[in-house]
Amino acid sequence: MTPAALADLLRAVAVDVLTERGLDTTVLPETVTVERPRNPEHGDYSTNLAMRSAKKAGVPPAELAGWLAKRLEQEDGIAAAEVAGPGFLNLRLAADAQGGIVAGVLAAGEAYGHTDALTGQAINLEFVSANPTGPIHLGGTRWAAVGDALGRVLASQGAAVTREYYVNDAGAQIDRFAESLIAAARGLPVPENGYGGAYVAEVAQKVVDTEAGVLDQPDDQVLAAFKRLGVQIMLDEMRASLESFGTHFDVWSSELALHSSGAVEQSVQDLKDGDALYYAEGAWWMRSTAQGDDKDRVVIKSDGNPAYIAGDIAYYRDKRARGADLAIYMLGADHHGYIHRLKAVAAAFGDDPARVEVLIGQLVSLVRDGQPVKMSKRAGTIITLEDLVDAVGVDAARYTLARSSVDQVLEIDLDLISSRTNENPVFYVQYAHARLASLARNAADLGVSAADPDLALLTHPREGDLIRTLGEFPRVLSSAATLREPHRVARYLEELAGAYHRFYDTCRVLPQGDEEPAGIHTARLALCSAARQVLENGLGLLGVSAPERM
Repeated sequence: MTPAALADLLRAVAVDVLTERGLDTTVLPETVTVERPRNPEHGDYSTNLAMRSAKKAGVPPAELAGWLAKRLEQEDGIAAAEVAGPGFLNLRLAADAQGGIVAGVLAAGEAYGHTDALTGQAINLEFVSANPTGPIHLGGTRWAAVGDALGRVLASQGAAVTREYYVNDAGAQIDRFAESLIAAARGLPVPENGYGGAYVAEVAQKVVDTEAGVLDQPDDQVLAAFKRLGVQIMLDEMRASLESFGTHFDVWSSELALHSSGAVEQSVQDLKDGDALYYAEGAWWMRSTAQGDDKDRVVIKSDGNPAYIAGDIAYYRDKRARGADLAIYMLGADHHGYIHRLKAVAAAFGDDPARVEVLIGQLVSLVRDGQPVKMSKRAGTIITLEDLVDAVGVDAARYTLARSSVDQVLEIDLDLISSRTNENPVFYVQYAHARLASLARNAADLGVSAADPDLALLTHPREGDLIRTLGEFPRVLSSAATLREPHRVARYLEELAGAYHRFYDTCRVLPQGDEEPAGIHTARLALCSAARQVLENGLGLLGVSAPERM
């Protein structure tokens, strides 16, 4: 019996109890809270259902809790129900009910934890979207790990997820990038506000090698060629870096294409015609204050040129035209102002602003030997995705970047995440899986099978703790999807690894010496198989490997 199943049982029992006494069942919450007590002596699970409902029902909480406890003890799978304090209910599951969690994991396999809660919802998930003016830096790498993990988590709950990269290949930064490439190709100093670093010279040389005589053309053609080829070379490198990092995008959208196709002009004109924009001070404005912005935003400037938000307008419309029910934007720490603007764009087209969600990620810094590692994109000392992977590997990089809430500034200790100790979270989790894989190999050598286990034999407290931890996985995934917080999966895996290590250190799984295999060995081996499956499932959702050996 998983926590979700127990919550459903509690609500059903509460409906019956209130109905029998002629009390209003609408006082019951739609979702019943079920938690694991910090003190195992208080039971396997606890609930505050009686305390949440009693006052509205017109009865004392302890009395309602007593009614519920008496009825629950008659239910299959409930070994004991006790009233605690002012109206809490502490519950103990029967051994066979706990064993049902193990059986459920083994039956579901790779699908354990997956639901259809978001089935029918098309989600456009835009992340990374770093300008194609340099390699993917540390902030973009964080989004690559977190965004990809979020996409996997959302898909596990049934959503149809489109992973999208928005290429900012229009505007002044592309001109400065091309001018920097031209200067490098001609052996000249970096232009003012231009881009420096070894990668600029490398890209410039590739442009020269790709288009013979490019530097001999008229200046406007030279600039156009270096813009076109320079951006394409950077995009190819960025795409290759992301793929090697395990991050795949379904769609790469071009800002320049939105402008050149007329989509921006048409979208703005349609908003003008629909009175969603207003004209003032020689410019066209969007009423973004209606969505909480600190001021209305200019869409068409007084000189007739579109502001940056004009591209966002066309881009949102394009996403909706492609079938997106929800557009999630994952943006950097300096983009807080975009939250209300993008919601205002949705409202301008007559959509519910809730169709837009904006996640803001905070900065990332590195330390090595206790000292900060500096980064500066334009100074050419950028810390790139490749730098991080070279230092610690894909698994450690992805796991570390995904295990913290994105609204927190993240400091990565390169020494720690490179270590093979239990202090390193990714090692701790992966080692648990490798230990389980080794156990399975040893069981096969001894001829011990997990087939047809008597799971009711799993009555040891450490077994119960591990089983209940396995039962939490579906709820963790559901919360991670609902709250857009894939770091919950990583933190859960660390809890699961700890529960397994404690179980293994206390409960002998395989027979020793001349001991014949018994039912307890089979049951514990099945429990280990379930733990291994959930670790593999969770690591897979983070895009991290589940090694067989370490």
